[in-house]
Amino acid sequence: MGLKSYLKNLLVSKELDAHLDRIEKPVGTLGFDPWGFNLETSKIALAFFASAYERYFRVKTNGVDNVPSQGPVLIIANHSGQLPIDGILIGYAVANREKDPRYPRAMIERFFPTVPFLGNLLNQLGAVLGDPTNCARMLENDEAVIVFPEGIRGSGKLYKDRYQLQRFGSGFVHLAMKHNTPIVPVGVVGCEETIPAIANIKPLAKMLGVPYVPVALPFIFPAKVILNFGKPIYFENEDLTEEQVTRRVEKVKKAINGLIAKGLEERQGVFE
Repeated sequence: MGLKSYLKNLLVSKELDAHLDRIEKPVGTLGFDPWGFNLETSKIALAFFASAYERYFRVKTNGVDNVPSQGPVLIIANHSGQLPIDGILIGYAVANREKDPRYPRAMIERFFPTVPFLGNLLNQLGAVLGDPTNCARMLENDEAVIVFPEGIRGSGKLYKDRYQLQRFGSGFVHLAMKHNTPIVPVGVVGCEETIPAIANIKPLAKMLGVPYVPVALPFIFPAKVILNFGKPIYFENEDLTEEQVTRRVEKVKKAINGLIAKGLEERQGVFE
């Protein structure tokens, strides 16, 4: 028995195995799709993260059924927390929902694949290097794709700037228009407090070739996380100026801000 089979038998319950088998995900004879996704690795990872999702972060999810059951969709969320915990939790929520579960793909920063073992693992979990060409291919393949338009501006922001959305790129709106794809906004509350950073050592980051080196405790705090999925937003594929596209970006950004505000009102405290 190989290591992967051993881990699957050890970690993946029959119920979770059966639940995830409901998701249609074409893979080749070796168990991989063309972008590196592996069904068995994903099952093991979801089983592993189940405890973190349910017990450590005690995630409360609202509106996850707003993600369409099929066809291309862009899941657009605010980004924070130094590590891609928010992406993992959003992916788990969509894959574990009772009705029409899906395996979302996540667009990841370019430096992640350069980390030994991590890049390969993220690929097997469905992550894809975050550039417009890859995202377009995912949408053409009818995938649900998680995108953080803030990029590293969001994940690396300091604690003093928590819940303040950074500048959004406009690429996701261009893709949504071109590929007739709905946008589901998501407001993530709680990940800002998981790894609060008080500073960023920019010279060291430049020397190491990474986007940021945060000054933070080497610990992930068990902040309560709330995920609010909004109603899908549709944009017609029209010939627009960049200023008009920016207005559409701002519409999505406003929706996410509203969902963040809703989450902040819902929680009783950072750890409650």
